[in-house]
Amino acid sequence: MAIDKDLLDQLLDGRDPQDLFAKDGLIDELKKALSERMLAAELDDHLESEAETRVGNRRNGSSKKTMLTGSSKVTLDIPRDRSGTFDPKLIAKYQRRFPDFDDKIISMYARGMTVREIRGHLEELYGIDVSPDLISTVTDAVLETVSEWQGRPLDACYPLVFFDAIRVKIRDEGFVRNKAVYIALGILPDGTKEILGIWIEQTEGAKFWMRVMNELKNRGVADILIAVVDGLKGFPDAINAVFPETVVQTCIVHLIRNSMSFASWKDRKAIAQSLRSVYRAENAEAGLAALEAFEEGPWGQKYPAISQSWRRHWEQVIPFFAFSAPIRRIIYTTNAIEALNSKLRRAVRTRGHFPGDEAAMKLLYLVLNHAAEEWKRPPREWFEAKTQFAIIF
Repeated sequence: MAIDKDLLDQLLDGRDPQDLFAKDGLIDELKKALSERMLAAELDDHLESEAETRVGNRRNGSSKKTMLTGSSKVTLDIPRDRSGTFDPKLIAKYQRRFPDFDDKIISMYARGMTVREIRGHLEELYGIDVSPDLISTVTDAVLETVSEWQGRPLDACYPLVFFDAIRVKIRDEGFVRNKAVYIALGILPDGTKEILGIWIEQTEGAKFWMRVMNELKNRGVADILIAVVDGLKGFPDAINAVFPETVVQTCIVHLIRNSMSFASWKDRKAIAQSLRSVYRAENAEAGLAALEAFEEGPWGQKYPAISQSWRRHWEQVIPFFAFSAPIRRIIYTTNAIEALNSKLRRAVRTRGHFPGDEAAMKLLYLVLNHAAEEWKRPPREWFEAKTQFAIIF
């Protein structure tokens, strides 16, 4: 329902436009007036209900309560009743914050801002001074949501799942350790993306990956057509132990980046150009021939570790050549997972290290959840690839 223009004119009459959104300006006055009007209406309804049951009760003045909103502090007059049975729904008895205040803190935290930065932001823009403990309390409320999200049921089939990892510094048993955090990004049959879960590495190697795979299966995943991994030893075996029909493919982007780590900066562009003939080959035989040619060429002679790295992972590279061009582009074009990693690294970089696994999980979940809200459509190549999936699988 639109607000009457004459009423708006009355509210704005004689006011400085600069002060409308300022602290204690018209917006804050409206928040206060509307909140108090709703509280009064709640009390009226409560007293009428008690009158019907012949319980003698009446108004008993009001008490002041300072509330934090998303943009300011507002002092409200909370109405009271004589018998003390009035429990308002708009603002519960021990509530000190409007919901939008919590949402604003969580949103800033999800964008990678530290507790100190959030405090400074609220103080500078809204004149609100909040304690670090309050900010931690608000963000800690997310942990229950994280637990529910991590255990939610999943779809039965995912044509593609990308498994990737980032390194995060987490304090553990008095020492700051460099832990791997694994993220699974699934592509659904309609091409939309979904984060399947986040796992912080607790044990070494195959045992940890086996636990992750079993968790996915227990949550309802019956089949993964293609799993794209970052080349870690033992990971393909763990995937196939739980999903024996899954085609495990080493991530080509990771292989190329690993190759670049062996080369000097000025040679990297030329080496990347030379490696294209390997992963763009028509089939596995042509790809192996191209790798041998690279190995015998000037770059292979100068940096022998590059071809050795490709040969070590060749068994997981071979499946790539069996796919048609549309599916190859989907597998190779890892924009979604790269964009996620970029956001995560930016958020992690500002922290230095985390006090524990829960703190790390809380931030990573919020960052991923915020990123997922921006996904609106399937990858451009998906519609062509979908037909190819139907034929191959």
